[in-house]
Formats: sequence, structure tokens, C-alpha cells
Amino acid sequence: MLDGIDLEERWSGTRIRKSWHPKIVAALYAVDALAILITLVVAHFVSFGLRDAPVLGRSETDWNYFMVGPVIGILWFIALHISDSRNVRHLGQGNDEYRLVTKATTYFFCLIVIFSYLTTVDFARSYIIVAYPIGILLLLIGRWCLRRVLVAFRDRGRALTRVMILSDVSSGEHLYTTLKAGQQSGLSPAAFYLSGEAQGTTISEDHDLPILGYSHDAEDILAAVRQNNIHAVALGSGHGLTPQELRRLGWELAAWHISLILAPATTDIAGPRIKTQPLNGVPLIHVSTPRLEGFPAFLKRTLDIVASGLGLIVLSPLLVVVALMVKKDGGPIFFFQERVGYRGRPFHMIKFRSMVTNAEELKKELMSQNEGNGILFKMADDPRITKIGKFIRKYSIDELPQLWNVFVGDMSLVGPRPPLPSEVAQYEEDAYRRLLVKPGITGLWQVSGRSNLSWEESIRLDLYYVDNWSVIGDFVILFRTVRAVFAKDGAY
Repeated sequence: MLDGIDLEERWSGTRIRKSWHPKIVAALYAVDALAILITLVVAHFVSFGLRDAPVLGRSETDWNYFMVGPVIGILWFIALHISDSRNVRHLGQGNDEYRLVTKATTYFFCLIVIFSYLTTVDFARSYIIVAYPIGILLLLIGRWCLRRVLVAFRDRGRALTRVMILSDVSSGEHLYTTLKAGQQSGLSPAAFYLSGEAQGTTISEDHDLPILGYSHDAEDILAAVRQNNIHAVALGSGHGLTPQELRRLGWELAAWHISLILAPATTDIAGPRIKTQPLNGVPLIHVSTPRLEGFPAFLKRTLDIVASGLGLIVLSPLLVVVALMVKKDGGPIFFFQERVGYRGRPFHMIKFRSMVTNAEELKKELMSQNEGNGILFKMADDPRITKIGKFIRKYSIDELPQLWNVFVGDMSLVGPRPPLPSEVAQYEEDAYRRLLVKPGITGLWQVSGRSNLSWEESIRLDLYYVDNWSVIGDFVILFRTVRAVFAKDGAY
């Protein structure tokens, strides 16, 4: 007791619990434990069969693998926890979960190797060599399966974190749209708190959420949070709180174990570009822009040459068969079309011909039936497409000859969609940024809806790729492309 204030009572806030948290965490523990158990059993069987074996060393030891295996499993399990790979914030969306699992496993096995080198303990090489890749594979498969289940729950409105948006109207509406579009992350907007607006201000009818208040006082905001079972507060720009008011709000929310999420006004920035630098208690956010030059450009070009060269060799039987089928249909095998490439340089993109030979002339007559996204011409049932053309378009086989464009350097495996000169002529200023990298056979546009995307969304995805390029990101897009091709969604 201090001056009539019971400090213990003041700071004894009760956690607002999420009923689904313990279940997900328990499932994570079970999935990881099962993956580790199977890995160690397989590694032991491959190395020693069904018999036990001693752990060899430069001096006598009583250790054996029936004894050491469980110890390795427990330490591995703990390493995954220390790496924060089981943080529910990473579940459902993004690559952080997979990255942390891979990083923790790699570091753990490196420590085993270092331990073996520095001591007299000599682990069987086959045991480590088998356990490491199988372990990563099983852990990632287990996490992926659990993610599918969690995303299915969230699509049905379950296993969600209720978020109150604290901001002004404009940034609040933008944050609402962002959270709704990324519901797989588990963050679900539940209410607005317009601390940056005057009393009585309303939100657009498109955003059907209650407005819980307008005050700047931390206790009023906390009261609204507690009364409406809010799990997290998302702070948008224009919130109107002073640094002192914001600090006090953070203290109050922390006492009740409620998350505080800061949402800056910047958009379309990938996580690796963001670095935080504390300066006199103020977190400064540095945003870097990856430049496709120097070693990164060399690495991307090397991957393009190797992958496209191998692709042309491996797929040559299929290419020959498709070429003969297209030729049998009448007309030339390939279709060459001028496209705009890196920094506005024109090149001729090569595809298997999938339309009748006078397709460009017929296009003028069909413009009134355009089902594309404005600038792009698309028709779901285009009468210009040949019979074989429908099949090869359905599975994107018509685009395989573009591997030659990649090999000679006109294109890349991954990049923005290669535009027509007529499309570039209609670009607004921002859209020209998509020409700062080579166009790709596939890209974010390919794995995010293809022909179903609006023109604005297509440009936004291409600009996001330009501003957030990375080698790992390219591999992720290539993996998602395989799924998109077989799903056939938006392919026409």
C-alpha cells in the first residue's frame, strides 16, 4: 500500500484469453515431437538397423544411441521453442514459421558437429547426415499440414484474434481492408476506436464494425477493450495520441496481456526490408530497397541460365510433341510477339501458337467483348483459340518456349508480366517502375489470380515484386506457380 494505492491490485491485470491458443500450441508440440521421433527412428534404423550401437570416441565411453537419441530429440525440441518458431504470430501466413524451423534445426545440428569436434564423442556420420534433411522435411510437412487446418478454421471464422483498430477514419478503413484481406494470419478486425477524430464521426457503411469511442485517455481505451473482449489493438496513423499517451496505453495493455500492433502508413513492404533501430527509447524504422545489381543480379542471372538450360533439355520431348501437334493444326508452330523488357527495351517473346493465324485482325472485332481488366484484353471463351491451343493454355504449356527468352537474357524465370508496347503507352508514372527488372515467365501476378486480377491489382503485385525482390522470394513464387498451373484458376 502506497498513499492509499494498492499497487498489487493495480498491476494484477487478468489475461484476456483466446480459447484456441492452448489447442494450437498443443498441436504444435505434438507435430514437432512426432516429426523428431520419426526422424531419429529412421536415422537409427538406416545407420544401425534394429540393434543398438555405442557412441564411439577417442576414449572409452558407455554412451549408446538408445541413450543419446532421446537426449538429441529433447534438445532439438527445445531448440525449436527457443527459436520462437511456435509463436502463434507466425502461424497461417508468411514464411517466417518455415524459416525459423529450418534455422533452428540447422543451428542445432551445427552445434552437434561442433560438440563432436571439441570433445572425444564421435557421432556416426550417417546418423547425422540422415537425421538433418529428413528432420527438416518432416517438420516442414507437419507445420504445413497444421497450417492448412488452421487456415480452414480461420476461413470459417474460428481461431481468430479480435483486433480493435485505433486511428482516424482514413487510415482505419485502410487497415480494416488490409486485415480482412489477410485473415489467414488470424487478425480479425472487430471494432474501431477513432481517437484521431471528433466525437460522433462515422465510418463508411462498407466497414460494418462498431465504433467504441473517441477518447485519448488510456483508461477509456482499455475499458472499451475489456468490455468487448478485444485481444489486440492495432494502432494506425492519425491516431492523435501524444507519445506520453501512447506510452501509458502500452503499459495498460501490457498489464492485461493485450497485444499492441503498430501499423505505419507505409505499404507493400516485405519483412526483410524493415530494420528497427532504438534511439533514446524511440524505435526508428529503416526501410531498405533491394537493388538488383552486383552479386544479387549475378546470382539471379546464374539461376536463370542454369534452370532454363536444364528445362529446355529435360522438356525437349514434350516440346517436340507439342510442336508437332500445333503444326498439324495448320500455320506456324511459334508465335512471336513484341514485348517491352528491362528498362523499356523491346524484345520478341516466343510462345507456342495457340490462336488462329489472323488473331490480331479478329481482336479488333472482339474488343467490345473484352473481359480483361481494362488495359489487358482477355476473353474466357475466346473464339480465336484453336483446339490444341485451349489445352496448352489450360496448363500454361504454351509459355514453355519462353525458357529460350530466359536463356538468352530477354526475360527471367520470375518477374513482372511482360507488357505489350500498347500497354506501356497507357502507363501512369508509378507503373514504369515494373520495368526496372526483367519480365518473368511467372510472377506474383501468376500465382495470385492471373486473368482474374484487376489492372490496378496486377500493377500493385508487380511493383511489390520490384521493391521486395529476393532469391528466396523467387523460389517461393516458383513453388506457388506449380500449384497455380495445376489449379488452372484464371488461366484463359
